Amino acid sequence: MKLVVGLGNPGETYEGTRHNLGFMVLDRLAARYGTFVDTKKKKSMIGRFRIGKERVMLLKPQTFVNLSGEAVLYMASFLRIMPENIVVVCDDVNLPLGKIRIRKYGSSGGHNGVKSLIQFLRSDNFPRVRIGVGAPPEHEKMEDFVLGKFSGEELGILEPSLTKACEAIEMIINGEMDNAMNLYNT
Repeated sequence: MKLVVGLGNPGETYEGTRHNLGFMVLDRLAARYGTFVDTKKKKSMIGRFRIGKERVMLLKPQTFVNLSGEAVLYMASFLRIMPENIVVVCDDVNLPLGKIRIRKYGSSGGHNGVKSLIQFLRSDNFPRVRIGVGAPPEHEKMEDFVLGKFSGEELGILEPSLTKACEAIEMIINGEMDNAMNLYNT
C-alpha cells in the first residue's frame, strides 16, 4: 500500500490558503478516481482507491501543518507502511507559483510540516512533490503569506500544476520516480 499525504491545516478557515495546497492536490487526485478524502480516522481524514494493482490511501492530517508527523506516524505504523512508500505533497515558498519539484528524499527545505514528518518518522527517506506558491512580498510576514488565500489569478496559474502534481504522484506510485522527476523537474 502507498500512503499519499497532503499537508495543510484543518477547518474552513484555512481552505484555499497557500499552506493547504497539499489538501487541494489530494482532493483533485481523489476526484480523478471517483472518491473523496472524507473519512475520519484518528487524527486524519482519509480516502482510498487503487491505481492498477496498487492500493492507495490519501491522508489529510488534522493536526495542523506543524504537527503533521504525528498523524502520519500513527497511520504509517498502523498500516505498516515504510517511509519510502509515503508520498508527501506540500507548498513551497522557495519555488515560483505553480512550479513543481519532486525529490526522492532529503531535508525539510524549511517546511515545518515536512520537518515534523522527518522528526516523527525518524527518516527523510520519503518522496515529496512540492508545488511553488512563490515568496511573500518584502513587507509581509511568512506566516501571514502561507496562511493567506490564493487570488483568482493565482488559482488560474495553479490549475495546470494541480493536474501535473496528480500525474506525478501516479507515476511515483507506479514506480516511475525517475521519470516523474525528469518530466516535472524542468
